[in-house]
Amino acid sequence: MAPQKVISEKALKVWRFTGLFFSIFWWVISIAAIILTFVFDWPVWVPAVVALVTLLLTYLSVYLFPLIRWKRWRYDVRETEIEIQSGLFIIKRTLVPMVRVQHVDTKQGPLLRKYNLASMEISTAATIHEIPALDLKEADDLRFYISRMASVEEEDV
Repeated sequence: MAPQKVISEKALKVWRFTGLFFSIFWWVISIAAIILTFVFDWPVWVPAVVALVTLLLTYLSVYLFPLIRWKRWRYDVRETEIEIQSGLFIIKRTLVPMVRVQHVDTKQGPLLRKYNLASMEISTAATIHEIPALDLKEADDLRFYISRMASVEEEDV
């Protein structure tokens, strides 16, 4: 059974803003191509293609990819394991046994802070697993719950 809990819907705003920032770079290139067309007498199709590609990249990075990413992100925290599902086109499901958890961190950048969100990082000896864009209170509660369950599991061993 796939994990059931979803990350905050406010993650869409954060990811869309990030996509918009990424798109600005491509729009600068597109505008430069239009200007260079007049300077170097390039064919009109060159800036047209660049502009169409930029428009497509903007749509993908601002609207479609954040929406798909948000719909795919799922997680469940159980007494013995943490299950994380993520992916855009390829869906990845990960099980992290509580006995392997070494520590749990929450982090906030400026965008996450603006929307009262935090990402949670779960560290094991070999890897770090992230659950992005949780409501701040939920992230703090999960961090304490996971750290408590991980220490209980270690005491039982």
